[in-house]
Amino acid sequence: MSGHSKWSTIKHKKAAKDAKKGKIFTKVIKEITVAARMGGGDINANPRLRTAVGAAKAVSMPNDNIDRAIKKGTGELEGVSYEEVQYEGYGPGGAAILAQVLTDNKNRTVSEIRHLFSKHGGNLGEAGCVAWMFDKKGLITVEKSQIDEDRLMGLALDMGAEDVKEEEGLFEVITSPEDFDKVKEKLEQDHVVLASAQVTMVPKNTVDVEAKHVEQILKLTEELEDHDDVQSVSANFNIPTELMEKAS
Repeated sequence: MSGHSKWSTIKHKKAAKDAKKGKIFTKVIKEITVAARMGGGDINANPRLRTAVGAAKAVSMPNDNIDRAIKKGTGELEGVSYEEVQYEGYGPGGAAILAQVLTDNKNRTVSEIRHLFSKHGGNLGEAGCVAWMFDKKGLITVEKSQIDEDRLMGLALDMGAEDVKEEEGLFEVITSPEDFDKVKEKLEQDHVVLASAQVTMVPKNTVDVEAKHVEQILKLTEELEDHDDVQSVSANFNIPTELMEKAS
């Protein structure tokens, strides 16, 4: 939506800071391990693993770390067993929030996630309470300075992308989960520098956040993303540009 800072835009602005944190390696290693455990260690036959390895390379993870994580997933090396959980809830002002989690201690994690929601004026809900507000999609973002919109649209739509949207400083390419890999690979083959690329939960509709809730909801989502067990966070809020500038 024009004039608003969407969640994906806000996340992009955080990315440079997050990339400097050692914990991003931990999150990527967890995802590689689980992907290999569920679908095997062959990246050509395992789309989830292929995406996870791509994310690892995007943050300059050494190949040795990637190989060890795959072997832990396939059982060739001893490793921790992680459980996948999705936590759902509402932020201050009623925005819907989903947190995708990999944990080796579900009881500990749910307690900590519930505390974060409560601490920042939200509440953790029951399974299914907000998931219906989201669709699973491939989401690729490209900085506007990297490519002309018509060229991007032509490349993406020719490979089966569902939509190309313009946001603040970014283009968003939306795909089905099944078409994500081929669209991403086509853009990379044409030397398009991607700002981010992931299969994630995309909101069907968005809600504006009132001024009194902006700081709270930004802190809630940031602390959720910083939690060691949280792999990703999706939310359906918009923050008007002028409020976003004040908050930052």
